[in-house]
Amino acid sequence: MNIVVIGSGGREHALCWKLKQSPLADEIFALPGNGGIPNSVDIDPFDFQAVEDFCKENDISLIVVGPENPLAAGITDYFTKKDIMIFGPDKAGAALEGSKIFAKEFMLKYGVATAGYHRITSPGQAEEVIDKYNGSCVLKYDGLAAGKGVYVCCSKEESSQAVNELLGTYGDDANYIIEELLVGDEISIIGITDGKSIKLLSPSQDHKQLYENDEGPNTGGMGAFTPVPFANDKLLESIDNDIVKPTLHGIIKEGYNFKGIVYFGIMVTKNGPKLLEYNVRFGDPETEVLLPALKSDLLEIFLSCFDNTLDQKKVEFNEGYFVDVVLAAGGYPREYKKGDTISGLDQVSEDTFVFHAGTIKKDGNIITNGGRVLNVVSSGKSLDDAISKVYSECSKISFDNCYIRKDIGRREQIVK
Repeated sequence: MNIVVIGSGGREHALCWKLKQSPLADEIFALPGNGGIPNSVDIDPFDFQAVEDFCKENDISLIVVGPENPLAAGITDYFTKKDIMIFGPDKAGAALEGSKIFAKEFMLKYGVATAGYHRITSPGQAEEVIDKYNGSCVLKYDGLAAGKGVYVCCSKEESSQAVNELLGTYGDDANYIIEELLVGDEISIIGITDGKSIKLLSPSQDHKQLYENDEGPNTGGMGAFTPVPFANDKLLESIDNDIVKPTLHGIIKEGYNFKGIVYFGIMVTKNGPKLLEYNVRFGDPETEVLLPALKSDLLEIFLSCFDNTLDQKKVEFNEGYFVDVVLAAGGYPREYKKGDTISGLDQVSEDTFVFHAGTIKKDGNIITNGGRVLNVVSSGKSLDDAISKVYSECSKISFDNCYIRKDIGRREQIVK
């Protein structure tokens, strides 16, 4: 069958690469894709009619939606009315990521373990809540912000500054929440669901902050690894009972058309796992390690969501550890330069994956075209082996003002 993957980042490159391995797959196209994804076609994913026309012209049987914005805009609702399968939740289900307020209300309604929070309606209320938490709190913009609308604060001064920055970025009437600051170890659990059952992928851990030791501004993600050593059976059982099962129950009760991904961003605290956020698509950069780690046929799993056989699928994983390091443009996540030539891609070992994110092809060269430029993914029998390998491979690639975090996979465990 012919497939369209919607999106232009490293996640979409990984999806195209993994789907292509299936004997069920014929041609795979990426809309709009990037400089490293084969069969990239420059079509605006928000022009649903143009996407539909392309699908008809190329005999597309399945659309896989990578990023969150087209889902929030209703792309699944549009194509559900057409004779093309689309993998991704409807607009109602996508609100679990599209609105932090909606997601929190959903969590409380269905008994999902999460942090306490306050919906902020005025600057005065914000200051009261900040005082209540003594400045140790998290501010979250209500809408989609590409992973950068979150402010983790440890003092009243930081919190007040975050309020000013949030309102300066999103407007004085921006909706946002303030949560209690949870201390612990973050873990990403990603599930594939048909709206009735769910299959979980290997636990992974993302590194959101720009600098080593988890310092600096939040980014879309500077690297990830899987599996997570502290994610033992006891912890995973608790996550399943306190977070995953109540969420699936809520999806069923709300009646969402939800054939897609539920991403659980979780903080493992001394009082157990607590849900920080939902995403309704594969994480980025988690996808870049999860799909190389996945032994099973991804396309078969996706298709099982449409014929009610997902619950019968066995999801298997390759042995070893997988580590992804993001090569970013200097200045990211704020202002950064585009248009630099990337060299060394042909020097990378065959057993290392390079998934393109912010790149374009120009005059036979690969050129930087985004903040997060490349994802370099290596594996090893141990986490240390995989880390050593990936940084060795990263050193072979260069472009002007390339920046990487040098401690991916090295985060110290807080909760023992």
